[in-house]
Amino acid sequence: MNLAEEQAYQQRVATLTSGLVAASSAPLGLAKQTSNLFRDRSEGGKRRLDLSDFTHVLEVDAAAGALDTEGLVTYEELVDATLPYGVMPAVVPQLKTITAAGAVAGVGIEATSFRQGLVHDTLLAIDVLLPGGDVVHCTPDNEHRDLFFGFPNSYGTLGYALRLRLRTLPVLPYVKVQHHRHDSAASFFADLAAQCDSEVDFVDGVVFGPERLVLSVARFNRDAPRKASDYSFESIYYRSLLERDEDILTVRGYLWRWDTDWFWCSKNFGAQHPLVRRLLGRKRLNSRTYQRWMRWNARWGLTRRLARWRGLHAESVIQDVDIPIERAAEFLAFLLREIGILPVWVCPIRRADLMRPFALYPLVPGMRYVNFGFWDVVQSRQPHEAGHYNRLVERKVVELGGIKSLYSDSYFSPDEFDVAYGGAHYAELKRRYDPGHRLLGLYEKCVLHA
Repeated sequence: MNLAEEQAYQQRVATLTSGLVAASSAPLGLAKQTSNLFRDRSEGGKRRLDLSDFTHVLEVDAAAGALDTEGLVTYEELVDATLPYGVMPAVVPQLKTITAAGAVAGVGIEATSFRQGLVHDTLLAIDVLLPGGDVVHCTPDNEHRDLFFGFPNSYGTLGYALRLRLRTLPVLPYVKVQHHRHDSAASFFADLAAQCDSEVDFVDGVVFGPERLVLSVARFNRDAPRKASDYSFESIYYRSLLERDEDILTVRGYLWRWDTDWFWCSKNFGAQHPLVRRLLGRKRLNSRTYQRWMRWNARWGLTRRLARWRGLHAESVIQDVDIPIERAAEFLAFLLREIGILPVWVCPIRRADLMRPFALYPLVPGMRYVNFGFWDVVQSRQPHEAGHYNRLVERKVVELGGIKSLYSDSYFSPDEFDVAYGGAHYAELKRRYDPGHRLLGLYEKCVLHA
């Protein structure tokens, strides 16, 4: 990083910390206009911390395979900053509005995760603003290594990331995708395991039904044998998995292939109808638009009212869960039988470095997991207790030795939560870095919606 960039960053830090009022007893919260969390939160009674100045990409060092970025830079901006240097962030989450800090404080995943791990596996260093106003520099081997390994999956309850150093990967101009269709879960997951051990660059898949599963494997390509496909407007990517055996996309087009239709969730807004797409235009077909519409619906309860009018009981089931690959077919059978959401996104994960023990998202070293992403409303004519279907998912995940992301609704008891998410480690981190409890606790925030 050049001297001017470093000085500008340090000035932003100084301005921020000088204005941080530590005397108030109200819990501290982040002032943001957008969010990729899918759980309701209590917004009252918090001091709001404005980090909106921390939106700069500080350095792209392609030779070192790393980038330096401030926390509120979105992945759309990171991709735009890195591609001119012939590199990309080693893991690029699927939605453009996800921020670098958010992907580490939460859990970020994509089709490079079978080899690169989760976003926090690509973390090299991090500057964390503590709730008392101090800023600590954390690396895997310095005095704050406990916070380095404890920050991922802490969801802003230990501090806020102001600057991150992340690994990058070299890219070629295009990505060639091959779609392997399967008629059983057994053959699908066997193929997935085999592809993860091959020389491909990307692996993910979609379950359209118990006998319609598509595994997509992709490699960087220097040239395009034909015009690259464009899924940013009229064409819809997930449908192409059933229509094409092979595809070619630009690198940018591949990285954002899911964003245009929020995977397939744009159907809930009618945005997959050709006329609606043309009326909306290319600029409005993206996750940012759908998030605004979703939050409007959550505020006014339109979906719930329509369900009640039809005599149905509706529950939002928006979850990503990681299951050991040996139990993946069993979980999928449960999901299709008990929850019934389709399609389902599938993405393999393996920790990139077995010696980096991230305490609050404890994946077993050396074990390959399969992430299942399923996002919809489950409707039933039979009433259930609140969170019935989400609780079924949680119990099955625990039974199978898996773990689930915390960006959406959770119903764990305190004891269950501590066992699943490193409660003893978290308590030690809280004592050291937030002894005054100026920030909410992880259970309060992720389960109690505080």
